[in-house]
Amino acid sequence: MGSSDRTVVVVGAGLGGTATALRLLQFAREPLRVVLVERRPEYRNAGVAYHRAGNHWHHVFNIQAGRMAVFREDVDDFVAWANHEADRADWPDPWREHVFTESGPAPRRIYPDYLADRLAAAVREAPPGTSLAQADGEVVDVEPEGDRLAVTIEGFSLHPNEKRTVLTADHVVVATGLEKRRPVFADAVLDHPAFVRDPYSHHGIEQLLALPPDAEVAVVGTLLSAYDSAALLLRRGHTGRIHMISRSGLTLRTYPTDHRHRVLTLPPPELRADRYEGREALVRRFQAEWARACAAVARDHPDVSPVVVTERVSKSWEPYLPEILRRVPSADLRALLDSYGSLLATLRVSAVAYTTEIVDEAMRDGRIAVTTGKVERIEDAGGRLAVSVSGATPKTIEADLVISNFGRESDYARVDSALWSTLLRKGFAVPHARTGRGVEVDGDGTLLGADGRPAGPLSVIGSPREGDEIVRNGRTGAFTFNLAAIKNHSVGVAAAVLRRLESCYDQAEVEVPDPAAFQRSVMLEVRRMAARTRHEREAFAEQVETCMGALRRAGVPERALRRAVNAAATEKLNDLSVTPRELRALLGLGGDPSGSREDAASADRLPA
Repeated sequence: MGSSDRTVVVVGAGLGGTATALRLLQFAREPLRVVLVERRPEYRNAGVAYHRAGNHWHHVFNIQAGRMAVFREDVDDFVAWANHEADRADWPDPWREHVFTESGPAPRRIYPDYLADRLAAAVREAPPGTSLAQADGEVVDVEPEGDRLAVTIEGFSLHPNEKRTVLTADHVVVATGLEKRRPVFADAVLDHPAFVRDPYSHHGIEQLLALPPDAEVAVVGTLLSAYDSAALLLRRGHTGRIHMISRSGLTLRTYPTDHRHRVLTLPPPELRADRYEGREALVRRFQAEWARACAAVARDHPDVSPVVVTERVSKSWEPYLPEILRRVPSADLRALLDSYGSLLATLRVSAVAYTTEIVDEAMRDGRIAVTTGKVERIEDAGGRLAVSVSGATPKTIEADLVISNFGRESDYARVDSALWSTLLRKGFAVPHARTGRGVEVDGDGTLLGADGRPAGPLSVIGSPREGDEIVRNGRTGAFTFNLAAIKNHSVGVAAAVLRRLESCYDQAEVEVPDPAAFQRSVMLEVRRMAARTRHEREAFAEQVETCMGALRRAGVPERALRRAVNAAATEKLNDLSVTPRELRALLGLGGDPSGSREDAASADRLPA
């Protein structure tokens, strides 16, 4: 097999797939063909979170525009694009004349244009012989073919009169995004005209926009997706009662004006590392340590707004959680995640005022009522819908429209996906044993089989790695599958795939006799990987080779050395211990770590 035959198929062209394809093109040193497959054309460069048909102009990122760059090492990229490169010809007021800022809002529906522009630039600047092909179709099967994979794509064909094609790939990256959970409580009304199963769809948006202003509405959920639906109705002048219902009853907090993120260094929580005393004892100790840490932040960091103190503590504790969670039995860990998942999400991230303030005002004046309880069933009530809610005070809410924000399915044995059914059935994937969320992967995102070894040349991006993110990196709540995690996944997977495929790398481990020379090589490799033009990358690649010369002369095998340098550079690009702006400065890419700061692990939370 020649170099030009190397093919990577990326399944899913939303944020995760687009970012991974971009990084493959950016990092490649040898000819490569990248095939980016999307089963829903309207989701290309967008996914469910950002596609235009399902996101009204009033749907904005729940975090600040300055945290949306697809390049973690170039934190100002999205704002710069929105202000200076975006085509605003079809934008409505007030966005047409809006000046985007680091701390301000931005509509989600412009994100596909940004991703498409950055992907196109990556194609233009890719090495000679490296190309991108985009295909509309659904990947339904993968089959081993020697050390490669035969990938079956339904709805796409290279030949007339055929409804499928089979591509041979050296590696497959699965970036299928969030999987919707079936709302079993609404089985009787799934096709009812007054029921909205997917508020982030063209049909769902049309249903909301067509609703009479005085209609009574019930929204299943009280977090981001529910706020999006309620805010859209209110901005269009809705006067009828809106009910927001969830088991937790938790609502979103609002980021302060001009909010900027920081990573604080706090002591680890003292949770009796010597033994596990049970779920109740762990929760009790955790709550006490949490209160102590929040008080310490308020005392020692008075510049931190009270609204984001919990966010600072959550982030600072991430490095300590894997060791703590290792002591918790799997059954208890699953129960804790089920019980406190929503709370962890609200402690870890807030939302911008554009979304929250209009909803919070409606809550204060009684136009929105929050009901705490579990939705047991939804039934037809003579054209309207009756929502039965259990809880401390069971009740039934009748509404002219019910909007379901029931969230994502984290058990991949239940998802409605031909590909995931195939991967599980063939043993290419197994459910995550400790958490039951997502599937088992190694540190590079490679799928693991039941024996704990790589199941084949298959990697995963995004939400299927939820369980692994929790136990490996301590990232809980929405931060197991959000934009920040996806950006890191795309860097790590793309680099690992290329280390496996390209002839300039070896899989052998090496001992480096000159750590200083090695670190210089790593920093130059970081700059090569981060460079956006072919000319810059080629110049940095020459500098890397020159810097590694002394190590080669000391007898270190060239290809194994290059692999070690690239792996270390990848780790630096994905360093979560600093903010992205600090990372940029520390890696010599420009920027001032004392200036505006952005949470390294924070990013837009996808609708759930």
